[in-house]
Amino acid sequence: MTKPSISRMSDPGEFVPEVKDVSAALFRATGNQSVPRTTMNLVHLRAGQIVHNTYLTILNTSFLRKAGESEERITAVSSWQDAPYFTAAERAALALVEATLQPAPHGRERVTDELYAEVAKYYDDKALATLTVAIGQINFFIALAVIGKPQPVASLADEQWD
Repeated sequence: MTKPSISRMSDPGEFVPEVKDVSAALFRATGNQSVPRTTMNLVHLRAGQIVHNTYLTILNTSFLRKAGESEERITAVSSWQDAPYFTAAERAALALVEATLQPAPHGRERVTDELYAEVAKYYDDKALATLTVAIGQINFFIALAVIGKPQPVASLADEQWD
């Protein structure tokens, strides 16, 4: 039995091969180990939840499971503010991705000076730049995921596009 197609488009990399180069460059840039990979996946999972995207949510949940994260931590990402499972640094990173992806209250910046200062308490300049690129990276993938609607996968090695 084959699963029904939910993808709206074929693999965009077939038509715009540079997409694979951009993707690879973003993974290299965020893989410099200045921010723990787990934090990156928590941030990417939260981004997928914010934009209500099954593909990104399943993919990053799978990455966290493969890294040995507990089901409690994974499940609590959606309600991280009152969950006891996250470090102060992880909380700062989660607050940063939320501020970046969600509309700001009228007349306020999305990322306030106070939030930036809070994040900077836990991440040095390189790590903060890397975290910023990681949020840009997930935004790159958000566009592909919400427009193209690839098949949900547990691994990047799985078939994503019809």
